[in-house]
Amino acid sequence: MTSSADPYRYSQRLTSLKPSGIREFFALGKSMKNPVDLSIGQPEFEVPAAVRDAALKSIVEGRNRYTVTQGIEPLRVGLLEKYALRWERFGGDEMDVMVTSGVSGALTISFLATLDPGDEILIPDPYFVMYRQLATLVGATAVCYDTYPDLKVDAERIRPLINEKTRAILVNSPCNPTGQVMHADESKALAMLAEEHGLLLISDEIYEDFVYDGRHVSPREFTSNCIVLGGASKNMGVPGWRIGWMFGPRPFIEKCHMIQQFSYTCAPSMAQWGVAEGLWADFTPQRELYRGKRDLMYEGISDLYPTVKTEGAFFMFPALPEHLDLSSFMEACIARELLVVPGSVFSLKDRNFRISFAASDETLKRAIDILRDIAS
Repeated sequence: MTSSADPYRYSQRLTSLKPSGIREFFALGKSMKNPVDLSIGQPEFEVPAAVRDAALKSIVEGRNRYTVTQGIEPLRVGLLEKYALRWERFGGDEMDVMVTSGVSGALTISFLATLDPGDEILIPDPYFVMYRQLATLVGATAVCYDTYPDLKVDAERIRPLINEKTRAILVNSPCNPTGQVMHADESKALAMLAEEHGLLLISDEIYEDFVYDGRHVSPREFTSNCIVLGGASKNMGVPGWRIGWMFGPRPFIEKCHMIQQFSYTCAPSMAQWGVAEGLWADFTPQRELYRGKRDLMYEGISDLYPTVKTEGAFFMFPALPEHLDLSSFMEACIARELLVVPGSVFSLKDRNFRISFAASDETLKRAIDILRDIAS
């Protein structure tokens, strides 16, 4: 008897997902002869020599096998020591860290570990594209809290969204796509809101070394109800190495080991050794490089495109002039081979677009000329 069933019938979780809009523009750029590409957020500077050499040395010395799931001890110990100096309310012996396959891996594990079908997680609007899709993947619902027009996180605007289904609040500071940073008062207010309602905070801090004024402030400094996610992709210029980490209470992190065992197994071994070598490096030169790029782009377009000045990361999220709509604007950009990402990829609204100024100054100046021409 022959069955007519399709063996490649896709699961509901797969059919519920949508492709990343960012990757569409990445592919589009590959098809252009001379694109002005401000679409992908990855640093263009070279890997620090000490980091590169440590990774190469580990390969030569034969450290190419699986590591323990939680990551090599030199990297984990270094991370615990480094962050203990940053956080006033660290948690002492109760705090632990797991090395993950990028912050994307840490996000996936944290969602799988904390969200059940029917749960709700509150995420910012605008948001990094992965947040909504990951919630869908685990059967939960992402509910957006609005940050427009100043693109700031306000605990009192989040409060009305909390209900019996709410399990967690996610925050991203410095933020992709807006480049905005949570200051101490905002972080503390969010931490107090989470404690008041017994909610978990998931804090994505991958851009923590790119804060242009003052210091990076984590909500973990004000509450123990917080998982912190970070990584080496941006500050060390190694996005392809896939090294991230997750901080949390030791019992929670130990439970998360099981999810990584049955998914990513471990982060790449040679990359762990390289990142361990660069953990205490001074990233001031990279930050100052991007401060200059931020200023160049902001001063070049903000008179025509209403823009909240970037405080961190290497993104800008300008609004369109009133006479332009997003569709016609994107068509004009593509016709001129300028690649930016429409704001609708990151938001329920469609009046903005994202610029990544992680590009050469020459490329940024070309982009400024094109954007000014489109707005005229």
